[in-house]
Amino acid sequence: MPLTHTVGSITVTALVDGAGPFFQPREEAFPDATPAHWRAADARDPATVTRDGRWWLPFRCFALRAGDGPVTLVDAGIGPADSPAASWAPVPGRLPEELAAAGIDPSDVRTVVLTHLHSDHIGWAGSLFTQADHLVQQAELDALELFHPELPARLVGPLRAAGQLRVVDGDTALTPAVRVLSTPGHTPGHQSVLVDAGDDRLLVTGDLLVHAVQLVEPGLAYAHEEDPPTARASRMALLPALTAHGPATLANPHLGDPFVPLG
Repeated sequence: MPLTHTVGSITVTALVDGAGPFFQPREEAFPDATPAHWRAADARDPATVTRDGRWWLPFRCFALRAGDGPVTLVDAGIGPADSPAASWAPVPGRLPEELAAAGIDPSDVRTVVLTHLHSDHIGWAGSLFTQADHLVQQAELDALELFHPELPARLVGPLRAAGQLRVVDGDTALTPAVRVLSTPGHTPGHQSVLVDAGDDRLLVTGDLLVHAVQLVEPGLAYAHEEDPPTARASRMALLPALTAHGPATLANPHLGDPFVPLG
């Protein structure tokens, strides 16, 4: 069964679409990380380092649901065998099977929040979730030239034509307890999702951070961020703010443990 975490009345379910080694040495992905940073990161998250020192990368989506109500899905994984991520990720993904194991039918998903438009976060968007609005920041659409060349014709255009593309600009409330937060830097329109129960909070991070080394030192840049200074500012502003009023949890697509306590 997929792992879950409860925040107030909302169950957050981690859905693993796949896992595999990253395509480059992690020292190249985080060129400013020191040996001390890596030792601390590996102690904190041993599941994402292989015996030969490679970065083992899970790919997750997260389902948010109150009771048996409609599902909000955050991100759409690596996708099927012919998805845009096929050139580097371990496709086909297994999200359909993960949803079934969690008792979720794709038709239960009424909102898909795409944290950003990198290929490992959009794989099942549109085709699998025909009843869902797909929520994207305007700044992300304004920067489509940064992403996979198939994206306008394969995803954005069909979603728009079907009336399933929901474009937002900045922080946006989805429900009283669930908010989309603008967290730019990794991409121009990157967004994260905050589940807030007052005395307990959970942040579905997207790629606000991608490795435990950025928990050890949030200032460390990732080589595949579009705007490293802005990404750093987003991390360093939001992570401390999460724990200012009590405990918090990170729900992350790429860490070894999908639910990481903060504070």
